[in-house]
Amino acid sequence: MKFTFFGNKRRTLPGLVLALAFLLNVHSTCTDSNPSKNSSAPSKDGHQEMLKSLSDIAAKINVPLNGYAAKAKLDYLDQVIATASNPNDRITSEMRKGMILLEFGDEVKAVEIFERILNQVGDNPKARTPTLYWLGTAYLRLAERTNCVSGHNADACIMPLKAAGIHKDKSPSKKAIETFEKFLSEAPDDPNYYDAIWLLNISYMTIGGYPAKVPKKWLLPNLDKPEYVMKPFVDKAASLNIMVNSRAGGSILDDFNNDGFLDLIISGWDIGEDRMYYFQNNGNGTFSDQSQASGLGSFTGGLNIQQTDYNNDGHLDVWVLRGAWQGQSGPYGEQPNSLFRNNGNGTFTDVTFESGLWALCPTQASNWNDFNQDGWLDVFIGNENLPGVGKTYSSQLFINNQDGTFTEMAVAAGIDIKMFIKGVTSGDYDNDGWPDLFLSSMDGKRTLLRNKASKSKTPAFEDVSTRAGFNEEKYRSFPTFFFDYDNDGWLDLFVCNYDFDKSLSYYYARELMGMGKDEISGKPIIYHNNGDGSFSNATQSLGLNKTAFSMGSNFGDFNNDGFLDFYLGTGNPNYQSIVPNKLFMNIEGKKFADGTVSSRTGNLQKGHGVSIADIDNDGDQDIHVEMGGAYRGDGYPNALYLNPGQNRNNWIYLKVEGTKSNRASIGAKITVRFRENGVERMVFRELNSGGSFGSNPLRREIGIGAATIIDEIKITWPTSGVTQVLTNVEPNQLLHIIEGKEGAAKMPLQTVNLNPGSGDMPMCAPAK
Repeated sequence: MKFTFFGNKRRTLPGLVLALAFLLNVHSTCTDSNPSKNSSAPSKDGHQEMLKSLSDIAAKINVPLNGYAAKAKLDYLDQVIATASNPNDRITSEMRKGMILLEFGDEVKAVEIFERILNQVGDNPKARTPTLYWLGTAYLRLAERTNCVSGHNADACIMPLKAAGIHKDKSPSKKAIETFEKFLSEAPDDPNYYDAIWLLNISYMTIGGYPAKVPKKWLLPNLDKPEYVMKPFVDKAASLNIMVNSRAGGSILDDFNNDGFLDLIISGWDIGEDRMYYFQNNGNGTFSDQSQASGLGSFTGGLNIQQTDYNNDGHLDVWVLRGAWQGQSGPYGEQPNSLFRNNGNGTFTDVTFESGLWALCPTQASNWNDFNQDGWLDVFIGNENLPGVGKTYSSQLFINNQDGTFTEMAVAAGIDIKMFIKGVTSGDYDNDGWPDLFLSSMDGKRTLLRNKASKSKTPAFEDVSTRAGFNEEKYRSFPTFFFDYDNDGWLDLFVCNYDFDKSLSYYYARELMGMGKDEISGKPIIYHNNGDGSFSNATQSLGLNKTAFSMGSNFGDFNNDGFLDFYLGTGNPNYQSIVPNKLFMNIEGKKFADGTVSSRTGNLQKGHGVSIADIDNDGDQDIHVEMGGAYRGDGYPNALYLNPGQNRNNWIYLKVEGTKSNRASIGAKITVRFRENGVERMVFRELNSGGSFGSNPLRREIGIGAATIIDEIKITWPTSGVTQVLTNVEPNQLLHIIEGKEGAAKMPLQTVNLNPGSGDMPMCAPAK
């Protein structure tokens, strides 16, 4: 029997989808099919209308041409296989079915199919080589399902794997090792050769055989060697009953009931199956699942979520973004965002229709700030467009009408932008008192929009990307945020490269083998603010020439030294892209060092929304990361990495409340001055929720090193421009500062014991 076979493509149906979308080549703005006609008048019941809309859309997009609808694709392939008369067509469809069974989460059946195909194709290298590659992948996925998802523990999938992270059932990993070694021996010139080397080393690690048992010709050195020494964090999500087995989604840590304890809200991206979760911090070492009682648990979807206070009532509301990555392959990304009003009584109501925010566009990228400085928060939404493919979805700027409704003004503001926007951040980069916008995109462009300080209701922006120096380099990018990494009083910029044409394990393997040092693929990039409207790429000088491929990202200060560190959730939908999340420590604003290995935060599963905060009020910042991939079979438990405390450094926490400025005080500037070891230091912060994918709390948590007294705290309010000053402040306390009110009130800050047990046994939502 002769096989021409199917080549070595990773995914097949999404390519068909893309081709179909190209042929359609339809252009329009965001679809407006609001049952309430998108007016500012409240609908009869907007909350219930949204629930019905989500349900209807979920059913509509569950079709084979949707690259992420695994069950629909399986049903389609079963029909193709049943009617195939040509042996090559049949085996090609069987191979595709095996890949999609992995997407669906049935690794056992996928292994059976790949094993059967391997027997059928015999010694034909064009057929045997890709089958071995996918069979090895399927065995490794089965090993992860058996050991890391089922029976999940605090060490599961954390690289380097050790202790309870070593698989109890080693048989699937041993089969993966056997298969990958055959592949590597038989196909040294295959494009997936380096991927397989990485996966082989990981497979050995799962059985406790790294590095000693890895064949030396394929050994990747130093996977277990720390670059920067830290005390290890411990994943407490399971023991605290806040562990959810979900797909890619968002994360918010903040105080939603104003009791002084940080709560947790989680979302998952699939509009059909992934519901939202709200875990309320009880302040006694436990959390209560208030998902259903709050009303949030009835809603599905949301690759990214953010907090806001759109109505200035002092209760944090929730903003959910949907449809990302799906608009490029047809109308499947036409999904509505949701604005949930916090009712102040433990419940949330979807007010999207009545607020005028309803639209059907693919996005995960937005930013809340007071762009016209009228004391009310507005929202910019960066939608996704693939040039020449499918519909065109313009960016949106919704200006707050101060009555619970919004008016869309992107065209009038000069920012009617059509790009494949993946990250949005705002900050006053030029220190003129007005919030500017930065857009990260998969188009290869980075766009800086300067706020022209228009004092009318409609803000005005100008594109200053060329002047800033961002048009000198062209590359695809994903997450982004403004932060002042060197405490010079000027906001610098983080952005992560997202250029790849192979699985991410390819790039990680080559880096460890000393290859690709000059490649930009996947590198975290920092642009230093020169203070004159321009930025310089400081990545090399900061020691950040490291592969990451970040999706979620956020910043914090893990050792309270006053210099901002950052944590990256990494990955892409590819099943061979099992690479560690990354933690980078800031060394006095001069270098960044990789603390992933020693901190025990380098989970190999896909990392998405990242939130960094002191969830137990003990004076050091912890990390919550929402995990899981894009496909049904790639769900994974989220993690809460508890910081054991890295030293005895001091800190100050600030809750700032606007009166003339927006009540959440987004955009307020904070300067902390102190002396450490006889040297005067300044720490600068601009209040926001951090990164573009994941949300930190709006209270400021600021490390001050070994200083024992704070000489001065200055707050400059965004709308009034007034600066308030506190002097001779004791550290290690939480202060409440109100705009226009002299002094500050000390607030209770009760430490919470989050170490009730070993954290080994999960209490989580069932796997899909």
